[in-house]
Amino acid sequence: QVQLVESGGGLVQAGGSLRLSCAASGRTFSNYGMGWFRQAPGKEREYVARISTSGGMTLYSDSVKGRFTISRDNAKNTAYLQMNSLKPEDTAVYYCAARSGGSSRYAHDYDYWGQGTQVTVSS
Repeated sequence: QVQLVESGGGLVQAGGSLRLSCAASGRTFSNYGMGWFRQAPGKEREYVARISTSGGMTLYSDSVKGRFTISRDNAKNTAYLQMNSLKPEDTAVYYCAARSGGSSRYAHDYDYWGQGTQVTVSS
């Protein structure tokens, strides 16, 4: 069992930045690929970014590429999502997820999920 707790969400103006954290506990964090997803009201959950177990591979959705950076610190059992140049359309609940053995862009591939953290970007 892996427990994930997101933090760092909040209200920010367009063009601003936030850094989300995802603290993991339970099993060996470095065995899990990590992903960030988001869900806006009335919309389906959307893939944002993912990172390999070692952190050596990072991939992004087209909508956030160049603005968001995913990273992880296996010594601290924590994954991060640095979000810059935020836009109102980035407003959503952001979730981190863990997948044994490697990351994926598909939500159904993940084994564990956090409770989510709200990000609101005002125009």
